[in-house]
Amino acid sequence: MATNHKFSRRDFIRTGSVGMGALALGSALSSLAASSPQKKLGIALVGLGNYSNGQLAPALQHTQNCYLAGIVTGTPSKAADWAKRYNIPQKNIYNYQNFDEIAHNPDIDIIYVVLPVFLHKEYTIRAAKAGKHVICEKPMALNAGDCEDMIAACKTAGRMLSIGYRLHFEPHNLEVMRLGQQQILGKVTKIDTGNGFTYRGDPNAWRLKKAMAGGGGLMDMGIYSIQGTRYTLGQEPIAIKATQEKTRPDLFKEVDETVFWEMEFPGGFKTTGKSSYNHDWSYLKVDAEHGKFELGPAFGYGGIDGSVNGKPMPYPQIIQQAAQMDDFAQCVRLNKPTRVPGEEGLKDMKVVDAIYRSLDSGKWEKIS
Repeated sequence: MATNHKFSRRDFIRTGSVGMGALALGSALSSLAASSPQKKLGIALVGLGNYSNGQLAPALQHTQNCYLAGIVTGTPSKAADWAKRYNIPQKNIYNYQNFDEIAHNPDIDIIYVVLPVFLHKEYTIRAAKAGKHVICEKPMALNAGDCEDMIAACKTAGRMLSIGYRLHFEPHNLEVMRLGQQQILGKVTKIDTGNGFTYRGDPNAWRLKKAMAGGGGLMDMGIYSIQGTRYTLGQEPIAIKATQEKTRPDLFKEVDETVFWEMEFPGGFKTTGKSSYNHDWSYLKVDAEHGKFELGPAFGYGGIDGSVNGKPMPYPQIIQQAAQMDDFAQCVRLNKPTRVPGEEGLKDMKVVDAIYRSLDSGKWEKIS
C-alpha cells in the first residue's frame, strides 16, 4: 500500500463459510501445522506497501504449504531491497508493465493482490488470465458489480479466488462462529459490533479519495463489523438503514468518516454496527438466550481477546496471515473450496453498497 507505515489502516486495527457453516477451531490451528511431501506453492505479492511488508512477507516465513516466490512492484529500490532480504531471484521480480509475463513463470502458483482497492479488479482478472490462483485483499472491490466480474473471470480461467479474510482462521473468531451458528448458548438475541481508528495520516492519501478507495471508514474498517455479524449468525442480512457523522469534513471531503447502521435478517431480527476513521473501536458483543459472549479487541493481527459468560476464551494468538495463506495453498493443492471465496467478498460488498444507498436515501435499503 502506498502510504507511510505508521499511518497504515491495517496497522491501526486495534490489537484492538464453508458456506458460513460452523467451523471447527482445530481447522485453523491445523493449517499452521499442515505438512506435505509435495513442494510448497509459490506466492507472488503484488504491491509492496505496509501490509505486504509488515504482515504478509513475515508470515510467509512461517508457512508450511507456501512461500514467498516473487514480487510485483513499481519501485526499483523496493525490488532490490526485497530481493536481498528474501532471496528472491531476479526472474521472479516483475513491475506493472511486464506483469502479464508472470504467466510463463512456473515458480509462481498464487498471486496475492495487495494494492489500493480500485486496482483489485484489474489485477485479479489479469492474474487469473495469466493462469494463476488469486488471493485478493479486502475490501474485495469498489462495488458488488466489480466483485461479480472478478468471480466470473476466475471461473472462466479455471482458477481459484480467495479474499484475505484472515479472521476466518483465528481461534477466537472461530469460537464466535461456533457459539453463534450452533446456538450453544441458545438463540442469539442481540449483536453489536464496531471497528475503527482515529486517522492521523496523509490528508492526500489514496484511501481518502473515493475513486481509489471506494469509501472511507466503512470500506476499510466496517468490513470487519459486517463480517463479524454475518459469521456470528451464519445468515445473510436482507435490509439495512444507515446514518453517518462527519466531524472532520476538511479531512474527509470525499469519503465517510463514521457510519452507524441497523441490519435486518430473515425473521425480523436486527443487529447494530458501526465503523469509523475517527474512533478507536474493535469489539463484537453477542447476547443469547442463555448467556453472553464477546471479543474485544476483536479484529486485530494479535492481542485478540474474548470471553463467554465472563470467562476468558482459552485460545492462543496465532499468525493469522500464515494460517490463511497455508489454508489456501492446501485448497489449491487438493482442489477443494476455500472457506473465504470471492463470493464471500461479494456478500460483504452488497451490504456496503446498500449502506451507501441508505446514506443517500435516508431510508431502509434492501440488500440484493
